[in-house]
Amino acid sequence: MRDPGTKTRGLALGVSLCAVAIAAGLQIQVANAQDKPAATPASAQAQTNGKAIYYVDFRARTAASYGHAFVWYGRADQKQVEIAGLHPATESVIPYIIGHVLPVPSETGKSYGDLDDDYLTASYRVYMTEPEAKRVFAYIKHLQASSPLWNAATYNCVAFIQDIARYMGLQVPGNHLLYPEDWVKRLKEINHGRRYMSTPVVAQAPSSKPTATAHATSQKPAAPANAQSAATGYAAAGY
Repeated sequence: MRDPGTKTRGLALGVSLCAVAIAAGLQIQVANAQDKPAATPASAQAQTNGKAIYYVDFRARTAASYGHAFVWYGRADQKQVEIAGLHPATESVIPYIIGHVLPVPSETGKSYGDLDDDYLTASYRVYMTEPEAKRVFAYIKHLQASSPLWNAATYNCVAFIQDIARYMGLQVPGNHLLYPEDWVKRLKEINHGRRYMSTPVVAQAPSSKPTATAHATSQKPAAPANAQSAATGYAAAGY
């Protein structure tokens, strides 16, 4: 017959060993959980079939003249956007007046109102894969770096984004003297609302409103007067 004291000591030892094993197991699980990176909504949204989704958004807004045309571009799962658009390199009205006769120096980045949806009059967004985006975004940067001169009749804001659309393989209206709003709407129409630069190998990701990183201090642009699109009308446009 076994000694009751020995049996008790054996039971206590067994319980102790089980407690140590359970504690060790919990520590391993905690360590594994800490080592494993947590999934974020952004990373989950950015990846569909292993590919990130990018876009170029052709946009038109109101201005003190007849409007302005420009593009947003970036990743559809991120708030940060890049902006490219051609306009005279000053807020003074004098270059705008001269620019209807002679080419004037230009800027190709963000202008006042480009981030404000209250001024938006037309928008047409086209999605693309990462390889396509690398080519298109590089072309936009090249176009900006070339610093083209601005002229209301020969090379204006519409002509600038028309070059981008043509590079992407989109059909373009071909008349850069249309009002910006009418040109963007016409671009979407003749491309039948096409949503992808090529075949839709990736699904559309939800887009977010951009985070404004800077604000211009110029006066809020006024809405353009109601007028029908015409080449002669846009020749007098400020952009």
